[in-house]
Amino acid sequence: MCGRFAITLPPTALREAFGYREQPNFPPRYNIAPTQPVPVVLPHDGGRRFLLMRWGFIPGWVKDPKTFPLVINIRAESAAEKPSFRHALTRRRCLMPADGFYEWRRSGTGRQAVIEPFLFRRPDRGAFAFAALWETWHSQDGSEIDTVAMMTGPANGTMAAIHHRCPVILDPRDYPAWLDPDATPQQVQSLLKPPPDELLEAVPVADAVNKVANDGPQVQEPTATQAGVETPRHARKSARPATDDGQGSLF
Repeated sequence: MCGRFAITLPPTALREAFGYREQPNFPPRYNIAPTQPVPVVLPHDGGRRFLLMRWGFIPGWVKDPKTFPLVINIRAESAAEKPSFRHALTRRRCLMPADGFYEWRRSGTGRQAVIEPFLFRRPDRGAFAFAALWETWHSQDGSEIDTVAMMTGPANGTMAAIHHRCPVILDPRDYPAWLDPDATPQQVQSLLKPPPDELLEAVPVADAVNKVANDGPQVQEPTATQAGVETPRHARKSARPATDDGQGSLF
């Protein structure tokens, strides 16, 4: 399950990558957590628009969100059959931009268990997009909350050494098809597949990422894996230095 991700590229780079019309200005985020506002790209008037949504999908029929489990990941294999997600899969598909996400590898049991965080990113540090579904939840007092969750599927070869599930990362050539409001769930089902093994590299990082309050470049600093635990074949030990360019705050 993907429970943390990152957006550290400048806003201009994301706008160029996803082609939305707005010009949002936001700071780098290294450790985005569930329930926080996250950028979403939607189809709009023949183009695309940028919007912030709450990471944590709430179906429209839910009366009290407190009684509904926090949904940050949606299984691609069953979304079309689940009442909570099938309407969103039909009409409310979107992109969740990112340039990294984290997963934890568990080995051993009990007090001997070892839990290691890994950063997954493109070797060229470029942006990518999770396939995602969104919904607007309406409260009884008339207020609204736009909510979103990413799609997940079986792990690819790079992820399999760490976790058995992987976010669905769309090929940029498939963005138009995924965002097409006239496409049916059956037509887009073929897009919900594991990313190519070579798309991502796995970088072992320190456990600073475990704490939500840590949201700076230090959470992506590579580190040696713990003794006796094999590093996956796609792991890298290099990282570009992260900088703070003084951009304004948005989320």
